[in-house]
Amino acid sequence: MKRIYKSIYSTILVGVGLCGFLSVNSCTNLDEEVFSEVLSKDFKPGERDLPSIVAPVYASFRSLMFGWQGYFDLQEESADHIITPVRPNGWDDAGTYRRMHQHNWTTIQWQPYNTWQQAYSSITKANMIIMQIEEDTLPLPADVASAAIAELRAARALAYYLLLDNHGNVPIVTDYRDVELPEQKTREEVYRFVVNELTEVVPFLSEEVASMYGRMNVWAAKALLAKIYLNAQVYIGEQQWEKVIAETEDIIQSGAFRLDIAYKDVFSSTNESSPEIIFAVPYDEVYGHGNQLHMKTLSPLSRLVYNMAAGPWGGNCAVPQFIDTYDQDDQRLFDSWLQGAQYNATTGDVAITYVKEVPGIGGDGTVAADNAGYRLGKYAIKNGATNNLDNDYPMFRYADILMMKAEALLRTGRENEAALLVSEVRERAFKPVPDKALVTGAELLKGSMYNYGWQEKDGTVNGNNGGADIEFGRFLDELGWEFAGEARRRQDIIRFGVFQTKSWFNHRPHARAQSRTLFPIPNDEINKNPKLDQNPGYE
Repeated sequence: MKRIYKSIYSTILVGVGLCGFLSVNSCTNLDEEVFSEVLSKDFKPGERDLPSIVAPVYASFRSLMFGWQGYFDLQEESADHIITPVRPNGWDDAGTYRRMHQHNWTTIQWQPYNTWQQAYSSITKANMIIMQIEEDTLPLPADVASAAIAELRAARALAYYLLLDNHGNVPIVTDYRDVELPEQKTREEVYRFVVNELTEVVPFLSEEVASMYGRMNVWAAKALLAKIYLNAQVYIGEQQWEKVIAETEDIIQSGAFRLDIAYKDVFSSTNESSPEIIFAVPYDEVYGHGNQLHMKTLSPLSRLVYNMAAGPWGGNCAVPQFIDTYDQDDQRLFDSWLQGAQYNATTGDVAITYVKEVPGIGGDGTVAADNAGYRLGKYAIKNGATNNLDNDYPMFRYADILMMKAEALLRTGRENEAALLVSEVRERAFKPVPDKALVTGAELLKGSMYNYGWQEKDGTVNGNNGGADIEFGRFLDELGWEFAGEARRRQDIIRFGVFQTKSWFNHRPHARAQSRTLFPIPNDEINKNPKLDQNPGYE
């Protein structure tokens, strides 16, 4: 069993009663009076029960991150690394992935809704448990109660951060007792709320690492604060680079984390042991379903490569223009993307050969072959894999801390200091050619290597507007190589202005490009709550 709490995958509700903990072996006296539940007044939880108490709040993050049309899809399908073209076995899905790629999603499309629903699910559960602690229906010792509330507020802030980033202008609800329809808040108000919540609870959060795996401790909260400050210019129009440096430096100086020796180990099926992971969403093929990225990306023929019990669905793949940016000596190219011949695990014959080229996204009769496009293999697929992977999703990891600090240094004129951190991150990817790991401050000031422009069916890039004009574009490239397929590319290219201005594959800048930096408020939510207004740019 992975070093995670089974309770992360279960729910305890306190108030009416708690399911009794009954041992089958102890039920030998049939005349004994047996109760079906333990009343809350008889339940006396202590510190060891805390993981089970907070577990429901974290459970929603599994579906939120990798669930169908969840956060991963929003961040990656709308950006310039990953596409889902029409395949021989389908995948047009009424144009949903094409709309995401071309930024033509609508207010009634179901794609942006899962993140909203699951984020508010976590928020509601956090509010409920906080209420139970405050009302003493969940009686905890004072110190345990204080720690629990701090952790619950931090987890709730994480959920609000995801709403801040994706939808912007959302209601803030902190009281489970409040039955009134919530008022909509501006993006700036949501930003201020999340920052204030995290700042207030940090002194009360645990500094423990191992025992807090998959939970919000002080380091996870600081990593989240750094991420919010990194994007403050986008969220509220204010630069917060020095705050990014302060939060990341606290984590660095703690000595609690380090870069893993091997890049691929950060994403293995046993990555809960990685010293690099600061906060992860735990998955388990038995106890915590939801990581099905391999099912979505692999060709059905790849079941022969991994002796899989189920056949993958063969959907998304890499944008060829992005693949062309890699140095061929960069091990991350091969650790992140499945490419070339893939061999039958039983016979040794070639089962399928993945090629880089993809003719188009579809919608005009174009169909991409089953083997078109390199496939995301970053989250290791073990032999005999089921349709659910064991691999945890590392939302915050130490490499990100180094790169956030590097970006803040770069943007404040300290490019040579930034280069030292970038070189540190690159080192493990260029072990056979260590000289290539070194990058200079002058290089980080250059534009991007990405050949931005519209791709024709024959693979040529038309109307090339390139990437040389992107400020700090080379650093954006570094983010791409290190964090490909980690549900963050949309956020990064918005911050660098690429999302709003550049063409890639079959995407051109949208007529309302700036409005597409936010997803709409789901129509169902507006219909339920007349206090909600739609985000600008959506009819």
